Amino acid sequence: MAKFNSEDKIAAAQRYLNGNDSYQKIGDSIGAHSSLIKTWVKQYEINGVEAFQKSYTSFSTEFKLDVLKYMNNYGTSPNETAAIFKIADPSTIRKWSRQFEEHGIDALKLKKKGRPSMKKETVKTETQKQKANKPIHSEESLEFLQSKVERLEMEIAYFKKVECFSSNAGKITNKIKAQVIFDLKQKYEVVDLVEVADMKRSTYYYWEKRLNQPDKYEKIKDAIKEIFHEHKGRYGYRRITKELEKRGFHHDPKTINSLMNDMGIKCMVRMKKYKSYKGKEGKIAPNVLNRDFTAENMNEKWVTDVTEFRLFGEKRYLSPVLDLCNGEIIAYSVMNRPVYTLVGDMLNQAIERLKPGDKVILHSDQGWHYQMGKYQKKLKQHQITQSMSRKGNCFDNAVMENFFGLLKSELLYLQEFDSLEHFERELADYIYYYNHKRMKSKLKDLSPVEFRTQVLKVA
Repeated sequence: MAKFNSEDKIAAAQRYLNGNDSYQKIGDSIGAHSSLIKTWVKQYEINGVEAFQKSYTSFSTEFKLDVLKYMNNYGTSPNETAAIFKIADPSTIRKWSRQFEEHGIDALKLKKKGRPSMKKETVKTETQKQKANKPIHSEESLEFLQSKVERLEMEIAYFKKVECFSSNAGKITNKIKAQVIFDLKQKYEVVDLVEVADMKRSTYYYWEKRLNQPDKYEKIKDAIKEIFHEHKGRYGYRRITKELEKRGFHHDPKTINSLMNDMGIKCMVRMKKYKSYKGKEGKIAPNVLNRDFTAENMNEKWVTDVTEFRLFGEKRYLSPVLDLCNGEIIAYSVMNRPVYTLVGDMLNQAIERLKPGDKVILHSDQGWHYQMGKYQKKLKQHQITQSMSRKGNCFDNAVMENFFGLLKSELLYLQEFDSLEHFERELADYIYYYNHKRMKSKLKDLSPVEFRTQVLKVA
C-alpha cells in the first residue's frame, strides 16, 4: 500500500470538504481505500492541519487507558477515537486494545528503548554453576504458573472494581484507585496492587487515611450529582453553583469546580465553533467593518459566519446573515456538510432582500467559503463590499458570535430533541421567534421585525 505524507492527506480532506468528490473517487485517484479518506476527513475536521503533523510523543499508560475507556463508553470506532485524541494512526489504538485484552495493563506500560545495559559477568562459584545448570522440577514450574495465575486474577479483580467505581464518575481518580486497593488488600498484597494501579504507595496511604473520615461535603456532593444528572450533563460548575444557591448551599464556584473534579464529573457540552479557516485559499479582503457594528438603515451592513452542531452522532452546519441595523436574521441555510453550497444558498437568499441603489458591506471571517472566486464574483455583481476579520480575532465579528451564543444557550442547551429532523424544525422555529418575538433592549424592547416595521418605516 502506498505511503502518504501530510500534504497528501490534507489535500484529500479538502477535496472532500469542498464538496467536489466522494470518498471513493478521491481514494481511487490517489490509490487509497475510501475508509482511509474518511479517517483523514474526520481528523481534519476536528484538529485541522495539526492532525497530520508528526509527533514523537510517548503516550503514558494513563492516557492509553483513557483512550480505551472513551472508546468503550461512547462506542466510537478506532478511526473516530484517533481523530478526537489527535492520534495520527488509528491502528495504534487497535494495538493498545489488543494488548490490553491479551496481557492487561502491563502491556500498555512504556518500555525502555535501545540496547539493554551491559552488565559485568561475575565469576560464578562451582555451587552457583551447579544451581544454574540444575533442571527445573515440576514442583518449581507449577509454583511459577500458580503465581502467574494469581497475578492475573488480581489484575482482573482490580480492573473490574475500578470500572464499577468509575462508571458514574467518568474518570479514574487516585481516590477511586485507593478505594479499590483498600477493598482488595485483604486478599492481595498492597505492594502488588499499587503496582497494578500504577500508583505510589505513599499516595495510596494518603488516601487510605481519608477513606473512613466523615466527608464534610457529602450533602453538597449529593446535590451536585442530582443537579448534574437532572440537566443531563449540560451544566458546568458555574451554573451548578447558581442552582446550589437556590437550594441553600452557598460556596465559592472554585470550591464547586474542585469538588466536581474530585468526583470526576464535568459538563458534557463541548460545542466547538466551526472553524472554516484552512490557510490561504484565495483573496483575503480588508477589515472594512472595523468593529463598527452600528447601522442607520437596513441593507447597509451585514455579518455572516458558520457554526456547527453535533447531535445523534451527526453534524449540522448553519450559515446565517444578520443585518446590523436591527439584528435580524435575513437569510440562512442548513446542511449536513460545510460545502460551498451552504454559503452560496445563503448569499442568494440575502441578495433577494436588496433594493435598487443598496450598497451593503458583508463582513465574515477568513473562512475558505468566503475566499472562493465565485463567492467574491457574486458580491461584485451586486455591488456588495466584502469585509473580513483579522486572522484569529473573533471580536471582529462579535455580533455574529453573540447570536450563536444565544442560539445555543436558548435552544440547544435547553431542549431535548427526538431526531435531527426534530432539531432542524426547532431551529427554524427559533430563528422565527428570534426575528419576530424576542425583544431586545437596544431596540426599545421590540423584536427585530417589529423595529423594522414600526420604527424604520416611520423614519
